[in-house]
Amino acid sequence: MSVNAFKIGNAVFNFAEKTAIMGILNVTPDSFSDGGRYDTAWKAVEHAFRLKADGADIIDIGGESTRPGSERLSTEAEMERVIPVIESLKGKPGLPISIDTYKAEVARRALDAGADLVNDISGLSFDPEMAALVAERGCPLVIMHTLGDPKIMQNEIRYADPVDDIRRYFEERLEFAERKGIAKDRIILDPGIGFGKKLPHNVALIRHIGKFAELGCPILLGASRKSFIGQILDLPADERLEGSLAAAAAGIAQGVSMLRVHDVKETSRLRDVCDILFGKREAEERN
Repeated sequence: MSVNAFKIGNAVFNFAEKTAIMGILNVTPDSFSDGGRYDTAWKAVEHAFRLKADGADIIDIGGESTRPGSERLSTEAEMERVIPVIESLKGKPGLPISIDTYKAEVARRALDAGADLVNDISGLSFDPEMAALVAERGCPLVIMHTLGDPKIMQNEIRYADPVDDIRRYFEERLEFAERKGIAKDRIILDPGIGFGKKLPHNVALIRHIGKFAELGCPILLGASRKSFIGQILDLPADERLEGSLAAAAAGIAQGVSMLRVHDVKETSRLRDVCDILFGKREAEERN
């Protein structure tokens, strides 16, 4: 399957014609931006339908905060948060469901419950069982770059060149995935904005994010409300909409395939305009 025709669940995405929107659904009490807002199953399900109405193409459900400095959550506690939500949503919103986890057992249970994609912030490096699970299930996978454990990833940050270093990381991870039996045409790459990066690194990665597409996989950009935007604008997480939209536009201009965002309605409107301005599709006259 080509980069331009990518199947997730029952949906087929043509990234050459439309940038996909991944709506964030954090079922956590402590996420950096929306922790505690959707920490019960009924609140989460209600928000999932809102994300769809606002224009989301896929919903990314996470039960553990991986913000810088966060503590790890037990497998049991994470499953208690996400599995009821996935079971409640299965088949209802009519959108593919992504499980945001680096734990193989959580991913296994989530896929059994109805999830369609595994979004692993560790790029298959935290849990030695994850690669075998993804290969066995044949499900799509997001390989993200992170600089070690989220609790300490901001402590010692060194790159010779962030773009070149992360490109080499992706090359190694793609080779690893192939050895484990994961087809390259099922993989999406995410440079991991904010995960073990300082302001100049995040800026460089977004400025040159199009280079990662040379590896032959769709590229996901997750810059929504990230701290680098707060540093530029000197604003808290809930006031970073405009900065998030600017980062999204920069990504679309360079051909990213998917945007992972909190503010779906605003981003989907921006996407519709940018896809036309940057040549993904043609504008249609309206009477």
